[in-house]
Amino acid sequence: MTALLKDAIKPNLVQTLEGTPAVMHGGPFANIAHGCNSVRATKLALKLADYCITEAGFGSDLGAEKFLDIKCRFANLKPSAIVLVATCRALKYNGGVPKAEVSNENLDALKKGIVNLGVHIENMRKYGVPVVVAINQFGTDTEAELKYIENYCIENGADFALSNVFGKGGDGGVELAKKVVEACDKPSDFSPIYDINLTVKEKIESIAEKIYGAAKVNYTTAAEKAIAEVQKLGADKLPVCIAKTQYSLSDNPALLGAPKDFEITVRNVSLSNGAGFTVVYTGDIMTMPGLPKAPAAHNIDVNSDGKITGLF
Repeated sequence: MTALLKDAIKPNLVQTLEGTPAVMHGGPFANIAHGCNSVRATKLALKLADYCITEAGFGSDLGAEKFLDIKCRFANLKPSAIVLVATCRALKYNGGVPKAEVSNENLDALKKGIVNLGVHIENMRKYGVPVVVAINQFGTDTEAELKYIENYCIENGADFALSNVFGKGGDGGVELAKKVVEACDKPSDFSPIYDINLTVKEKIESIAEKIYGAAKVNYTTAAEKAIAEVQKLGADKLPVCIAKTQYSLSDNPALLGAPKDFEITVRNVSLSNGAGFTVVYTGDIMTMPGLPKAPAAHNIDVNSDGKITGLF
């Protein structure tokens, strides 16, 4: 394993199709891990340009929370702005539309599901950092749907920009880039959502209440025992990394939109002392990365002339 990974110790410098540098180093899933690239990669990137953009997994309740409460605390990073990515498709899904139908125009579902965006905006504002909503445009989005999201952002006092870098490359992201630069120039007073000196349970309950919107946290016998062991080992002052479904703000993937008055169940807790946090397992979340029912490998082939197809 050491031989295989000897070249992976340093961050890997790659580039976009337009030559923009990107530093890649680690990519854990935000629903089952901390969802951030390495501190080494981020600090290296900060030295190389005027603006450093780093992805923090999916969901303000998962990747962003962990980036802000774990990584920023550990590395003494203070973000200047937060970009919250939203899509018509995801908001319609939160409005009750099956995944197979999210490409179809459905303003009623969009109006029902957009409350989910409202919660994420509110969540990020709690950290004291300016927020910009990036409306990530798909080819199937209609003008009416995009306009509805824009109007919602205006009504909620949120800066926003339409982003179409998939369709237009860098030109499709100029408006968003300008908004981010403006946000970075605004006053920022970043602070984590919880005090590191709280007990393990208090930290879990702070996130559950302030970020998820839960009314109560329940603990199984196994979780209670594990938390007591963490305290006994003197590791109770570490941040908590909560493993939770990415499909809902709750631990129940069926609760879409902006659920209220729900309860979170902590089924177990484990100490990742080397990483510097305590992992908290909620609901029925599996800690193996999910794979599709039909792997991409099924579409990859090489013909007799050596031409590879199906990679993209």
